[in-house]
Amino acid sequence: MSGWSRLVLVAPLLAACAGAPIYPPRPVSLRGALPVDPAPSKVVVHLSVTAAGLASELERVLPKDGKGVVKILGGERPYGWTRGPLTVRAEGDRVSVSAELLAELALPVIGVQRFPLALVARALPMVTSDYLVRLGDASVSVTSTDVRLRAAQDVGGALDSLRAQIGKTIDNYSFDLKPLVTEAWSRIARPIALPSSVMGGADGCARLRVTAIEMGPLLLAGGMEEDVAFTVEPSVTLPCAMPVNALADRLPPLAHVASLPTGAFTVTVPIAARYDELTRALSLAFTDGKLYFSRQFPKLYLDQPEVYAAGDQMVLALRLAGSVEAGLHLDLGGNIYFVGHPQVVDGELRVPDLTPTIETSSFLLRVKLAMDGDKIRDQAKEALKLDLASRFAPVRARLSTELGFAEGAACLRSDVARIEVTGIHTHPEYLRVHLAATAQASVDLPCPR
Repeated sequence: MSGWSRLVLVAPLLAACAGAPIYPPRPVSLRGALPVDPAPSKVVVHLSVTAAGLASELERVLPKDGKGVVKILGGERPYGWTRGPLTVRAEGDRVSVSAELLAELALPVIGVQRFPLALVARALPMVTSDYLVRLGDASVSVTSTDVRLRAAQDVGGALDSLRAQIGKTIDNYSFDLKPLVTEAWSRIARPIALPSSVMGGADGCARLRVTAIEMGPLLLAGGMEEDVAFTVEPSVTLPCAMPVNALADRLPPLAHVASLPTGAFTVTVPIAARYDELTRALSLAFTDGKLYFSRQFPKLYLDQPEVYAAGDQMVLALRLAGSVEAGLHLDLGGNIYFVGHPQVVDGELRVPDLTPTIETSSFLLRVKLAMDGDKIRDQAKEALKLDLASRFAPVRARLSTELGFAEGAACLRSDVARIEVTGIHTHPEYLRVHLAATAQASVDLPCPR
C-alpha cells in the first residue's frame, strides 16, 4: 500500500476525532506511599584483644617495682621489689596474670637479702556501661619457696603487704574503650554525601543514625573476643538536610545482650535519583533535541521528554510533532505517555516494562498506519537509563576505607564484600534506591601488621 493510500485511510480517523481530544490525557502525578526508609540494621564489629595485647596494656599500668615496711622481731624493716615481664593467659572465664618478682628485705644481723617471688593474679574481665574494661573479683597470690622469707611472713606479713599493694592496683585498673567506640560511632553516623556531581546538580545525603550500641558475651580464647553491634536507622534526604560533619546525637550507653549476629553484617543504605536526571539522560538519545523514529514518515519526531512519578510507576511523557507528507500535508502535535516500574540492572536504572498508557495505545492504534508505536516504545526504553554506579561508591567507601582508623595500638578495619539493590521506591521528588551492603569489621589490639 502506498503512503498516499495509507494517508487516505488515516485521514478519516483523524477527522473523526476533530471534535474530541486526539491525544491521550496526561497521567496524574500521584504522591504514592509515604517515604520508605529501610529497616534498622546492625553494624557488627568484632573486638579482639590478644594475650600479648592485654599483657602489653597491663604492663603499662601494673607497677614494675614497689617498696614498703614490715615488722620483724618487734622492729620495722624496709623492703622493696621489682617484677619481670607479665604472662597473660585465659583460665576458664578469668584472665590469669603471672610474673616473677625479686624482693629485697633488710633482715637483722645478716643485712639485705634478695628473695625470688611468684606473682599470680586472677580476675574476671568485664565491660561497664560507660565503656571501661575492668578486672573484677581479683585474687592475688604472692608466694616464695625461700624459707627465710616464709619465716618473715610468719612474723611480719611481708607477702600480705605485697599482695595488698598489687591487688589494689588491679582493682583500680581500667581500660577505656570509649575513644575507640566514639571514633567508630562518629564515622558510621556521619552523613554520606551524595554530591551534586553525581546527583544532577543537587546535593543529597544518606545517614546511618546510631540509636544503640550492644555488646555480646565475652569469650576468653587465649585473649579476649567480643562482638559490638551498632544499631543504625538509615535515611536519605535530597537536598541534604544536615551538615555533612554534624553529629547531633550523643554516644548511647553500652547495653549488654545475650547474643549478637556474628561474622559478616548487612546494612541497607538508601540513595536517591532525581527525575530530571532521567529526563536529561533520555535527552542524550535525541539529536538536536529531536528523536526521529519513522522511515516511512521522516518528518515525524519526538521531543520534550519528561519523567515523573505516578503512584508506584514512572511516567515518560513525549511530545509527538512534525508532519506527514504523502500527497497530503498533515501536521501532528501533542503528547503521548508511557508507564513502567523502575529497576536497577548491572548498576543502571532502567524501565524494562515500559508500555504505553491505555489511552496512548488507543491513540496509536487509531493512527497505526502512520506511526510505529512499538518502535517508539523500544527507542524510549533503550534511552531511558541512568548509571547509578557512582552513587554506590560513597556507600562502599563509608563501610570500608572511611570506617577504618587507628587509635593508639588498636585499629579498626572493615571490608565490603558486595553491594546489591534490594528495592526501588517512587516518590514525587525523587526515586529512592535501597542498597544492601554486606561487610565485615574488626577492632584488633594490637593492630596486625
